[in-house]
Amino acid sequence: MTMASIGELGLAELAAALAQGKVSSVAATGAALDRIEASQGGMNAFRVVRREAALAEAADADRKLAAGERAPLLGVPLAIKDDTDIVGSPTAFGCGGNFPDKTADAEVVRRLRISGAVILGKTNTCELGQLPFTSGDAFGHTRNPWGSERTPGGSSGGSAAAVAAGLVPAALGSDGAGSVRIPASWNNLVGIKPQRGRISTWPLPEAFEGLTVHGPLARTVADAALLLDAAAGPHAGDLHTPPALRVSDAVGRDPGRLRIALSLRIPFTATRTRLDREVEARVHATANTLRRLGHEVTVADLHYGVMMGATFLPRSMVGIRKALDALPGATVDPRTVANARTGRILGPALFAARHAETLLRMRIGRFFDDYDVVLAPTTATPPPGVHEIDNIGNWATDELITACCPYTWPWNVLGWPAVNVPAGFTASGLPVGAQLMGPANSEPLLVSVAAQLESELKWYEHRPADWWSAPAA
Repeated sequence: MTMASIGELGLAELAAALAQGKVSSVAATGAALDRIEASQGGMNAFRVVRREAALAEAADADRKLAAGERAPLLGVPLAIKDDTDIVGSPTAFGCGGNFPDKTADAEVVRRLRISGAVILGKTNTCELGQLPFTSGDAFGHTRNPWGSERTPGGSSGGSAAAVAAGLVPAALGSDGAGSVRIPASWNNLVGIKPQRGRISTWPLPEAFEGLTVHGPLARTVADAALLLDAAAGPHAGDLHTPPALRVSDAVGRDPGRLRIALSLRIPFTATRTRLDREVEARVHATANTLRRLGHEVTVADLHYGVMMGATFLPRSMVGIRKALDALPGATVDPRTVANARTGRILGPALFAARHAETLLRMRIGRFFDDYDVVLAPTTATPPPGVHEIDNIGNWATDELITACCPYTWPWNVLGWPAVNVPAGFTASGLPVGAQLMGPANSEPLLVSVAAQLESELKWYEHRPADWWSAPAA
């Protein structure tokens, strides 16, 4: 197996090739590290690259494989986002400054290690995960493999870019207002935002007042589900512990004839928003595919109400304040400072915002008396230019990010699962996505529908042309 062909393999394919002895973990890991190094000057997906540590982990995996040991991801190289602790590396969370190396793994990393994964490094994210862009003074701009002048989205843009470019077969991100689903949509990937608590956020009992969860990014539904299953599980200190389930079992399972609501209505925002016509057309095309698969798809808008946004704002801003307080000495953008200041002001509203979640779940939950799944756009626009977020004020930033991404955040308030599926491309060749949203603990249902769509649309066959690799020295 050549180094080039190793890079073409998905997560499950590479795991199988390693178990069958067709390739060694050291070879697969070394090839991935070389791809990362060649891409870094152009795409800039990684904040931390663990070459020496990763190759040592790969050698240990090869010894285990030779001894007959097996684990779901034994020897497979992966990436994690730089909001996640791994021993021996700092967690800068997109910020500037010198931060100490972590002395313990996050719970999700511990579980990935148990599954046998080799952690190549930590991918770039914007400051404290606030934006659907991945850029910052500390590391520059991460660029979209599908267009060098476009953002890959955020805040898990580094992870998404790394997967879309074939640097890694899959990667972990996190989603506090769409930060897995948005970059998945703008990179032709599957991105799963799981039920709150499905993947532990420890050493935090919960992240961003319950808004943020870890989630996988991959080219196929099966690969995303495999990574989710490997990462899932509670820590004793977690505040949220949903019932255990195995998502991979739903891949290929017939979900039956479902009632699917096509909802294009944009949740209430304080700024002007409009659904791009090309995105709308691609979401309608996805709906038509679901109809051909035998599902009943009805145009039926979800009415989120003003309360949803009123509860999101205190939770997100207080979350930013706490995240910044946890990074003493961090150098950040003035917009981050302003958001942290807003978090201090909104602190007294947090109690009411958290308690409103029960009422919101009851109200939105009634929608699922009539429908099994909601289909909606993931973003309102194709990926914006990589520099559009640069050097603008707070209000202009809010207008920009809301105009691009008004659809994803309500499911973070509710804590329920959602899955981005690739919905095709604009006339200029930029990817866009649609999201499947369900009620509590509905990951298996959403994954089964996503896999049905994948069997028809075969989005994994589309790969971006390589513009990012530096020529070998």
